[in-house]
Amino acid sequence: MNWEPDRLDDQKWLTEGDPSGMLRAVADSAAQIRTSRRAAVEAGLSSLTGQGRPRAIVVAGMGGSGTAGDILNVVCGPGAPLPIVTVRSHRLPGWIGATDLVIAVSRSGGTEETVTAATEAVRRGCRLLAVAAPGSPLQAIARQAGAPFVPVEGTRPRAALWALAVPLVVAAAELGLVEAGEEIFEGVAGRLEDLANRCRPASESFINPGKSLAMDVAETVPMIWGSSPVATVAAQRWACQFGATGRYPAMWGELSEAGHNQVAALDGPLAQRDIFADESGRSLRLFLLRDVDEDPRLLRRREASVRLAEGRGVPVTQIAAEGLHPLERLATLIALGDFASTYLALGYGLDPTPVSAITELRARISQ
Repeated sequence: MNWEPDRLDDQKWLTEGDPSGMLRAVADSAAQIRTSRRAAVEAGLSSLTGQGRPRAIVVAGMGGSGTAGDILNVVCGPGAPLPIVTVRSHRLPGWIGATDLVIAVSRSGGTEETVTAATEAVRRGCRLLAVAAPGSPLQAIARQAGAPFVPVEGTRPRAALWALAVPLVVAAAELGLVEAGEEIFEGVAGRLEDLANRCRPASESFINPGKSLAMDVAETVPMIWGSSPVATVAAQRWACQFGATGRYPAMWGELSEAGHNQVAALDGPLAQRDIFADESGRSLRLFLLRDVDEDPRLLRRREASVRLAEGRGVPVTQIAAEGLHPLERLATLIALGDFASTYLALGYGLDPTPVSAITELRARISQ
């Protein structure tokens, strides 16, 4: 498969190459924020406060559902008065008990690992909140446990992140863990609408941030670092979306940890370029996701990393989060990566929606 950047400004190709409308689904994130908040409010999440604040919150979810737990953690921030843990497996930690809140998140409502974790939470007497498709096994578990349930409807799996994450933030606001009123969510939706307009298919590559980022990623080995907890969640999301939507591998890391291991790749074979080669091979490119909530010590490390990479001829792309509230900043970074992963697939001539390898893997496991 060859990378053909001209495809990104070919409106006919963008329409025919995306028959299931992944670009439209990503562009609908603002509407998803509003719809999901309304569904969470209507679900009566204030009932979660009836027994007081839990000892801990555990989010059980896989893929984007697990990312929803990471979003909850960084939005509540390091000052949260309780631990927020994301579990991406069948098993809950042994210490989870009746004083804890387990939030089971699954767009389909039938994810094996999440259903198993929710069942175990009920058995242990935990408080439960389920976020999933109506009529799903997770809704049945919530109903039997008398637990609140937030329905997730009409969203494509890899574009459903905000439908999954927003109810968790609404729940955290009810528990007094974060300030997140209607005006906050409306501010996030406004940011996403603006980005969707800038990343629309008709916007040409030289002014379209989604297309420009896809062009930076193509034919490189992307190493994506976050400069804060918020930016690191976005970095992980980028790597996941590049893999699932773009079918393109990427590494992600967090400063300063990445400076203790991944930085060594700047001296490796993928960082070396042969300027006399007939064809350019895939080589390393560093992507730094920046955030206003950046530890001053990490600022020095980030700047030093950029100088180190550029001194070795490794190109660097820096992207800054936009907005004040952590949810707002996170949304702008994540949405840009979602658009870029879709344009990346289209530039390689791939339909961004089907994930045949994932489907085949699930089929083999179920045999």
